[in-house]
Amino acid sequence: MFRHELESLGLPQGTKLGIHGGTFGYRISPIILSFLILITLPRSVLGGFLSQRPDLLASGPVLQNFANSTAPLQCLQVSPPILSPSNPSCQQTLMVHTFAWSYGKPFVGDYTPPDCDFNRITINFTVTSSGRQFDRLALMFLDDTEVWRTSTAEPTQNGIVWTYTKDMSGYLTLFKDPHKLIFDLGNLVDDTYTGSWNTTMTATFFTADDVDPADVIMPVSARKSAENSPSAFALPEAKALNSLVLPRNARKAVFSIAACGQAAEEFWWSNVLWSDTQTFGNDTTLYGHSPWREVELYIDGTLAGVSWPFPVIFTGGIVPGFWRPVVGIDAFDLREDEIDISPFLPILSDGQEHTFEIRVAGIDNDGSGRGFLTNTVGSNWVVTGKLFLWLDSEDSITSGTRPTIDSPTPSLKLHSSVSRDANSTAKSLEYSVSVSRYLEIKSTIRTSTGSRSVSWYQNLTYSNDGLFTNKGNDQITHQSTSGIDIASDSGYSKQYVYPLYVYSTYSELAGGNFTIDGKLSRGKDLQRIGGLAFPSELATFGRPIDSRFAGTSSSDLQNGTASYLGVPALKKSFGSGKTEQRYWLYGVSDVDDIEQGKSGIAELYRRHVLAANDSLLLDEETNSGSGETKVQGTMAPRNGDRPIFATDSIRSLLGRGPA
Repeated sequence: MFRHELESLGLPQGTKLGIHGGTFGYRISPIILSFLILITLPRSVLGGFLSQRPDLLASGPVLQNFANSTAPLQCLQVSPPILSPSNPSCQQTLMVHTFAWSYGKPFVGDYTPPDCDFNRITINFTVTSSGRQFDRLALMFLDDTEVWRTSTAEPTQNGIVWTYTKDMSGYLTLFKDPHKLIFDLGNLVDDTYTGSWNTTMTATFFTADDVDPADVIMPVSARKSAENSPSAFALPEAKALNSLVLPRNARKAVFSIAACGQAAEEFWWSNVLWSDTQTFGNDTTLYGHSPWREVELYIDGTLAGVSWPFPVIFTGGIVPGFWRPVVGIDAFDLREDEIDISPFLPILSDGQEHTFEIRVAGIDNDGSGRGFLTNTVGSNWVVTGKLFLWLDSEDSITSGTRPTIDSPTPSLKLHSSVSRDANSTAKSLEYSVSVSRYLEIKSTIRTSTGSRSVSWYQNLTYSNDGLFTNKGNDQITHQSTSGIDIASDSGYSKQYVYPLYVYSTYSELAGGNFTIDGKLSRGKDLQRIGGLAFPSELATFGRPIDSRFAGTSSSDLQNGTASYLGVPALKKSFGSGKTEQRYWLYGVSDVDDIEQGKSGIAELYRRHVLAANDSLLLDEETNSGSGETKVQGTMAPRNGDRPIFATDSIRSLLGRGPA
């Protein structure tokens, strides 16, 4: 259905786009798109195009003096500052490298610890690019252990630049020893996709309050560093399993999981039930296995914990105009979920091999309302894992009781219905998926300090209500993921809510032209008390934190509208968009208040940004620790509708199946 459009645009077949949207923000006026079309279209194309879309000449706002800046566009991810010395005295360059045709060609270098005392590390990653290019996923390894996962913004013809700073103190034990550094950023450069990624990474080493890092970190990965290759698994084609022999004196154990969907699974949250994938026939193939995913950890074949992933949206996703210059939540820093596996230490401390496996589950159904979990999902999920261990005295051997596991089968509620016209052609598809899961694992462990009870508890709920109309060309998604994780021994708890609303519509015009419009609103709300493998934001936040705080509460809200116009006759596409984001970080209660059931809270940091058409219109930042409020930006858009270039094929951009 879309093959001729893709070929005319110079887009490769089988690539992916993404389409989803929200309730907030602003509708982009068609007059903006018409301005660019009028000044670029050949006269022969112009007449036919305007005859198809007379609304583009309707009365509306007049474009105001857009500045044609040639400076690189400054991209950013909204996130709180992190602790770093004002006058760093111990720094090291880890990488200076250009990723051009780089599939299967990662950067490989040698990391050597600096000659200074340190218990904290931050890395500073700066990237520039210009031209046309997909968004790309990047993974950083020290030998076989993944230590960071990020992605790229999509470049413009004039170029983009961004810098992201990340606290790496949770990996202190790795940074104390030499390692092979492997940074994998697969890219292609040809006549159509011309953007290379010019990267520089530096590390800063310093001393601050200790963050209690793990003594030992063991990877669960493909273990390919000896071949100078990255060590990620790609599921479901691979099996993400390693056998490990643990030290016998571990007193605490935490497993972290890095996982994100790519290719057919990039927009997993917009998928449908397996029985509905052919609702609209071959013209609009829908991806299946439901819009729910669960990333699972198995120890010796026993479920040890789960992660319900946050729906990361990369910078080519839905409509690219959403993500310039403000990228999606977590796009520059894909966070890992943590599972306390200390209840398994009595059986893991026997000096024998034990298997650790990561699986990704979806839901299949029989078409009659009955569903079941399946470990067969689409291709592919990029996953690795790590085991963090804190050790007891060298002469101690950890023992205790075998863990008791209460892990009922998740509760599933599925529904779908299809509306058809008089000739039985499907007009719309409505579907809903609800899932709830409870898990608790307990044991008693004995170390040199005596016996103690430990437990890991999770309670999660999920719902997704979806609607396809216009023969599958329009989609609405309402999704919510919420849960609580509790590790009784450490006093750790995490409560989270991930709301997501996306609306998208695709329209074909005569002559092969097409438009995509989208709206979205989404959020990531977290309250975290204490810490597991990674330092809490109390430790990493960019100012000293009063010890009375026991944890943090954060709210990250993003909404916007965007439009996309494909003009195959020009082999070009044009886009516009407006995105607003608000982030708050609070310190939560002191320890005494929490024990007394009180809910004291104090603001630490907040930021409000508003972007439109490649311009940062407003950037208001308040750091309560420094007492500073910064307001940056200009209300004059820059070059409001410069051409942008889709990451992938039309269907994939919409998240609606293969090209």
